Amino acid sequence: MGLPEPQPGQPRRPDLRVSDADRHAVADILREAAGEGRLDIDELEERLEETYKAKTYADLEPITQDLPVAGQAPVMPAAPAAGAVPVVYGEGDASDSASAFLSNVERKGVWVVPQQFSVHAVLGDANIDLREAHYSAREVVINATSVLGSVKVTVPPNVHVIVEGNGVLGDFKEPSEKVPEVLAADSPVVRVRGIAVLGDVTVKRRAPRGPKRTLRQHLGLE
Repeated sequence: MGLPEPQPGQPRRPDLRVSDADRHAVADILREAAGEGRLDIDELEERLEETYKAKTYADLEPITQDLPVAGQAPVMPAAPAAGAVPVVYGEGDASDSASAFLSNVERKGVWVVPQQFSVHAVLGDANIDLREAHYSAREVVINATSVLGSVKVTVPPNVHVIVEGNGVLGDFKEPSEKVPEVLAADSPVVRVRGIAVLGDVTVKRRAPRGPKRTLRQHLGLE
C-alpha cells in the first residue's frame, strides 16, 4: 500500500488517525508515480487533494492501492512461452460427438471442448486438435472408439493428459513426447478413454500453432 509502518506495538487499525508525516509519505508516492507515467496530472491533483483531506488510514489506503510500493519493483506476470495459447475455461455443451464412418472428420482451430466428447472412427479417420481449443471445464473426457479406423488427438504442452484406453488387435497410444517438467496447478486435464479394435487411437503433444482468431470472433461476436 506504500504507507509508513506503525509505531512498534501500535496496530494499524483502519480507524486510526493519520499524521502529517503519513500524508506527506503518500504524497511522495503519488509524485513518484506521476514521474514514472503511472498517473497523469489530473489524477495526481485529484489524489493529492484526497491525501491531504484524509483523516484515517481507511481514507489513505485506497489512494495508493493500485500503485507499487516505493522502492520495490512491481511483480510482473510471467511471459507466456513463445506461441503459447492462453487457457480459457468457459461455458460449453455438457456433451458432444463427432463421427467418421467411411469418411474423415476433424475438430481444430478455436473451439470449445465439452466436458464429455465422444469421437467414433469406423473405417475412417478422426482428427481432434486441442492446440487452440478452449475448455468447458478444467477436466474434460474424450471417449474415443476406433474400429478399423484411426483417431488422432493432438494436445498442447500445457495440459495434463491421462490415457485410459485399450487396444484389441489395435493400438491405444499415449504421448511419446516428454511430459513438461512444470505444469500449472490449474492446467486443463484431458482424459482419453475408449477402445481401438483393429485400428488405432493416438494421443500426441505438439506445440501450438497460435490462434488465428479469437473465440469471440469464432462465435461471430466480433
